[in-house]
Amino acid sequence: MKKNIKNEGGIFMKIIAGLKYSDEHEWVRVEGNKAYIGITDYAQEHLGDIVFVELPSLGDTLDKGDTLCVLESVKAASDVYCPLAGKILAVNEALIDNPALINEDAYEAWLAVLEISDKSELADLLNEAEYEEFCQE
Repeated sequence: MKKNIKNEGGIFMKIIAGLKYSDEHEWVRVEGNKAYIGITDYAQEHLGDIVFVELPSLGDTLDKGDTLCVLESVKAASDVYCPLAGKILAVNEALIDNPALINEDAYEAWLAVLEISDKSELADLLNEAEYEEFCQE
């Protein structure tokens, strides 16, 4: 279920129930031992029009907090941080040719799929209510 909220700048943004969120504005959808990772609507709104995506390489092993990928927008280049440790199983290659897909729907335009190394790290992520409160602070 999508929930539209208004943040401090008066911008409406979507938060989706059932996902986990980081305080760096990444979302995580867990399916078994896989984690689909993307940036939130809040993040894409603040970045502006995304014009380039540098995705990780298949097979890369990342620790929680490592740079997952780099997004370049008309405003700036920004690192996206890995909210969980694991191995890259897939990347969303559609974003290479069309990075604007992230602006169109940040929750459909996942960046990478990670094989989760330590499921206990999921406890460090926020649920939708906690993330909503975090965004409004």
